[in-house]
Amino acid sequence: MAKATCPDALMPLVRANANARTEWISQVAGCGSALPERRVTNHELSTTVDTSDEWITQRTGIKERRIAADGENTSDLALRAAQSALTRAGMCGADVDLVVVATSTPDRTMPSTATRVQGGLGMTRGIAFDVQAACSGFVYALSVADNMVRLGQARTAVVIGAETMSRILDWSDRDSCVLFGDGAGAVVLRAVRYEENTTQQKGILSTHLYSDGRHQDKIYTDGGTSSTQTAGKMHLVGREVFLHAVVNLAQAAEEALAANGLTQVDVDWVVPHQANRRIVETLGEKLRLPKEKIVLSVGHHGNTSAASIPLALTDAVDDGRIKADDLVLTVAMGAGFTWGSALIRW
Repeated sequence: MAKATCPDALMPLVRANANARTEWISQVAGCGSALPERRVTNHELSTTVDTSDEWITQRTGIKERRIAADGENTSDLALRAAQSALTRAGMCGADVDLVVVATSTPDRTMPSTATRVQGGLGMTRGIAFDVQAACSGFVYALSVADNMVRLGQARTAVVIGAETMSRILDWSDRDSCVLFGDGAGAVVLRAVRYEENTTQQKGILSTHLYSDGRHQDKIYTDGGTSSTQTAGKMHLVGREVFLHAVVNLAQAAEEALAANGLTQVDVDWVVPHQANRRIVETLGEKLRLPKEKIVLSVGHHGNTSAASIPLALTDAVDDGRIKADDLVLTVAMGAGFTWGSALIRW
């Protein structure tokens, strides 16, 4: 593929996109999650690849991950997460007019996983589509859904991150197979009128998305329908991913705060993509945030790609950490590279 260059002066125009202020704003009405039953511990992995619980824990913070059963697909997990989120929001499928699924592991090349979820919810109207931005997928999907709500194209949206990463792993590669897990998380967004004269507007305050295709070979699968006609297996260049992740995540977080006239002191919780503990902790240090403000669920979920943020959000809501009116900052980076942030007043 031929490479084109873009003058540095144009980069800010390409990269920054805070949400426009309109009559409507998206509020989070509920969240939910779904995990496969099977737990795979580090000890179990050490019986099949050259690794150990100590080695994995020290480098990643991961102790276990969930693995989908045979016949359990991404759409199954996505549907269960959506149903859970809707129940908590006091809604049902008939109330929904938009379904956005973020996934890199769809059931089929077509139709979209979102349409399968739409059918499972009993919806006969509305919009359903997938977003593919790897581990940044949930933030991308949240941004798209939020902007559609702001434009009046949807009143109630279900945004889902769902993955069966186990299907694209090389289980003989200890550098990658120990990292990932399967699961799904979802949030329900509802449209409410924007309150002009309030300092505590609840809802998605802004989202900020970025990508830099120069790094597309740092995390990838070596397959695809038009190239190999196979799904392929995961490959990653760990050190380079780590270095870019910390810088890019911090940049996205700082822009979200600056766009809303806020600082790190105002943040109640940071919910980052759960790549591994070292990336998350280094991000916290770079942002000068205490560990107590960072939601960390990678230890029992592993890296679930697009599902990691909604899974962590649901954990933190369920155990009472995230409460009404809390300021929640989500940040993610994934293959491409893609990265982004969303600032939410819960």
